[in-house]
Amino acid sequence: MGYELRVEREIPLGYTELAKSLSADTSPEASEAGFELRGLREAGEVVVRFGDATHTVATWATSACRLVGEPASDWQLAQLAVLSGLVGGRLTGEDGEVYAVRDGILEQVSGSSTLEFGKLEELLAAGPSSWSE
Repeated sequence: MGYELRVEREIPLGYTELAKSLSADTSPEASEAGFELRGLREAGEVVVRFGDATHTVATWATSACRLVGEPASDWQLAQLAVLSGLVGGRLTGEDGEVYAVRDGILEQVSGSSTLEFGKLEELLAAGPSSWSE
């Protein structure tokens, strides 16, 4: 198991709202991402197609009412950040750090420190190459 990131919200995320958020958003980032919800209402995953393959970005469980991801690349991290915005949440790591897109830049904020990953559009275009590659 890798490092877990959670999409957190003030109000728990229901399955119906998740499905509507993924199908209704037409922002450039969402359209480019092409999020798709797969699985059952009780448990499923959000996937994104890149090239000829689909890649899991987050898992969903009705019992927890939240999305969870374990990114293995900047691309997956960027996808999770876009996804969290689509559902009105914030992307939070196990250590309390927050990942967000500000002015087109994907960043991590932890206390008073900010780490920039790069331009969102470039990270999404780069594809899902693993950090270990």
